Amino acid sequence: MRTARSELRRQIRERRRLRLGVLVLVSVLLLGAVPAFFAVRTLSRDPVFGTLDELDVPAWATQQTVDNVSGSRWCLQDCRLRERTAESERSPEETASEYQRALTAAGWQPWKVTRCPEQPAPGQYTCWRRDELTLDLWVRPPTCVPPPVDGAPAIPPSPQPTPVEPTDDCTGSLVSVKVRNAIDDDRTRPQPSTDPSLTGEDPFPTFTDDPLLDLTPSPS
Repeated sequence: MRTARSELRRQIRERRRLRLGVLVLVSVLLLGAVPAFFAVRTLSRDPVFGTLDELDVPAWATQQTVDNVSGSRWCLQDCRLRERTAESERSPEETASEYQRALTAAGWQPWKVTRCPEQPAPGQYTCWRRDELTLDLWVRPPTCVPPPVDGAPAIPPSPQPTPVEPTDDCTGSLVSVKVRNAIDDDRTRPQPSTDPSLTGEDPFPTFTDDPLLDLTPSPS
């Protein structure tokens, strides 16, 4: 009888230990999985986009936001380029003013540099710098494609569509933001001087003050 009771107590203790072990294992997994989840999410999302999310821009100026990223964060081959596009419900002038105000409040400084933009662009194009980053802000009128006429062939859009005058059905503006590492931005480096041969200047100038002209020949 005592043996049976001892065996029963031993089985109960083993079951308790097993349950305790399972609870400890589950707790360890949960405690490790939660930080790992947030760590992976942090590494997968570029912190620059978080900085852009923190800009104090009205909701009407950040509609249909789309983010794209390319290159390596550690500049292994190409440095990272972050691109954000958004739609605004109001005019390019009002939208650009709000973005510029928000950038200034966030510590960005206007960057007066040549090749800003690289090519002439409609709307308002400004450049900014903060710490190790450069930012290009382009706010422009929307590109509105008229609906096709019944029976007429569809015309494919051109690679660089020309903005049209806003109408009742074509209002608002488009916003493009590009953020690059300053070390990978060619505009932060010394710009090459103009080749004299391209400006018509003689690359080999003639010296007018020739010391040999002041020599007087001696009489023979």
